[in-house]
Amino acid sequence: MENLKNAHTFSLNASCRSIKTVSTLADLPVNEILHQPYLFLGEGSNTVFVEDYAGFVYINALNGIEVTNNTTHVYLRVGAGENWHKLVSFCLKNGWFGMENLALIPGSVGACPIQNIGAYGLEVDKFIHSVEFISLESGEKAILNKADCLFGYRDSIFKKELMGKVLITHVNFEIPKDNVLETSYGELAALHNPTPLSIYSKVIEIRKNKLPDPNETGNAGSFFKNPIITHERFSLLQLKFPDMPYYVLDNGNVKVPAAWLLDVLKFKGRAFGGVQCHPKQPLVLVNTGRATGDEVLSFAKLIVHDVHEKFGIKLEPEVRLIGKDGLIEL
Repeated sequence: MENLKNAHTFSLNASCRSIKTVSTLADLPVNEILHQPYLFLGEGSNTVFVEDYAGFVYINALNGIEVTNNTTHVYLRVGAGENWHKLVSFCLKNGWFGMENLALIPGSVGACPIQNIGAYGLEVDKFIHSVEFISLESGEKAILNKADCLFGYRDSIFKKELMGKVLITHVNFEIPKDNVLETSYGELAALHNPTPLSIYSKVIEIRKNKLPDPNETGNAGSFFKNPIITHERFSLLQLKFPDMPYYVLDNGNVKVPAAWLLDVLKFKGRAFGGVQCHPKQPLVLVNTGRATGDEVLSFAKLIVHDVHEKFGIKLEPEVRLIGKDGLIEL
C-alpha cells in the first residue's frame, strides 16, 4: 500500500494499492486498467480521499506545449499534465490574453475541461477548441470538439458518459487575438483602465488574500458549487433575504454564492474535529492538520443539511470524494 497524503491537496491520511506516474502513453497499461479498480489524478487539487482506496492511482504527467497561430487566433496544444497556472502565466508572457481571470486556480490542464473550471465571470470552455483522449478500453486515440464536450457549470461529458472510460492526453485551446477583457465580476469591476496584466495581478492578489495556500494548509478549493435556482425560487427567497447576492444567467436562472449562504449560517471559521470552514472563505473547507475522512464527510453533510433547512437549497460538492471503491456522494 502507498500513502496518498501527498497526492491530494487536502492531505488526508489515506492509502491505495500503488501510485504510478504516466509520463508517456507507453506508461499506460491499457489492457490491465479495466481489470482492476483505478483512478486518475492530475495534481489532486479537486479530489479528497476520505478513506483508503482499494485500487491503483495513476498520475497524469503528460507534458508539452505546441503553439501555432494565424491572423486571428493563437492555437495551443497542451499536455494534460501541465500545471494550469503556469499555462496562464505562459500565455500572458507571450501576449496571448483572455485566460488571466483563471490565474492561480490549482490543478493540471487535463483537469480543466473535466470540471470546466471558472472564476471571476469566465469559464475555460470559452477558449477550448477540442479535447484529445485515449480510450481505456481499446487504447485508441480520439478527439472531441468543444460542442461535443457538453460543457456546463462545473460540468462536462467527462463527468458523465465518459467518466472513468478515458484518459485526457491533450487540451487544444483557441485564443482570439482580439479578445475582449472580462471585468464585470466582483473586485475586477473596480479596476481603472484594466489591462490583461492588471487583471492577472488582481486575481492573484484576491486569491492569495482570501484563499489558503494548499502547500501550507490542506484544502481542495471550493468544496461546494454555487447553487443555481430558478428565477421564481430566487424571487421568493429574496422576499425573506433581500440582501442575498445573485447573478442572473443567460437562461434566466439565478446563481447564488454558496459562501454567502454559509456566512448567514455562521459557518465561517467554524470547526468540526480537524476540519474547518476557512475564516476568510467559508466555502473552502481546510484540514487543520489532524482531519479524518469521517470528519470531512460529517461536516459537509451538516453544511448541506443546514443550508437546505434555512434556504431550501441543496448544495452539491464541487470536489470529488473518493472512498474505498471510488467516487462517493454525500
